Amino acid sequence: MLMRVMSSSGRGGGGSTLAAETAPPANSLLLSAPPRTRIYKIIVIGDSGVGKTCLTYRFCAGRFPDKTEATIGVDFRERTVEIDGEKIKIQLWDTAGQERFRKSMVQHYYRNVHAVVFVYDMTNLMSFQGLPAWIEECNQHSLGGEIPRILVGNKCDLTDATKVKTDLAQKFADTHNMPLFETSAKNPNDNDHVEAIFLTLAHKLKNHKPMMLSQLQVDESKVKLESEPKTDVECYC
Repeated sequence: MLMRVMSSSGRGGGGSTLAAETAPPANSLLLSAPPRTRIYKIIVIGDSGVGKTCLTYRFCAGRFPDKTEATIGVDFRERTVEIDGEKIKIQLWDTAGQERFRKSMVQHYYRNVHAVVFVYDMTNLMSFQGLPAWIEECNQHSLGGEIPRILVGNKCDLTDATKVKTDLAQKFADTHNMPLFETSAKNPNDNDHVEAIFLTLAHKLKNHKPMMLSQLQVDESKVKLESEPKTDVECYC
């Protein structure tokens, strides 16, 4: 389907001496369950120059970057979105497309990944032909078919220079069980299209994946004091 949318305590001696000073008399602290923010790591991969950095920048900053340079190593961006009343943090990892810039980062890059975005340049046939190698690299790092994947053809605004036709890309996407998006990170009119790529993944992950990472945020205003009779209170410090 083609979518043109976008007190830890250790036991030691002398603990009882400190008990009267540190323990609340006849009370216990009950913390309400802190809110958790789901965090999803999405990697964006493809050949150098296909527009990976521009896509992630467009989604996180809402605009095309003023200037772009070849990514060296890994770029990391994140954005918090709200889906069905729940805050979701999307982390986008953008790796260098050139082997010499990314070799030392590969193992770290593929760790704890929740979804993959494959990007090719619609005006560059070689970037499309290089996709099987990127898929194979994912498979080698145990990112199999159970990990959600999306195929993105970037630079769709350059219609006169297009080398990768939609029907060819769609056939490839169907073969690898991926939805296909065609968009432009540069064209401001396609901002909603870029949004749709990553929000589609976020919706899918929220509905089908368990929480892999969480942030615990303690709200002191929700701390309650409740009376609870205690006899001997002992503190192990």
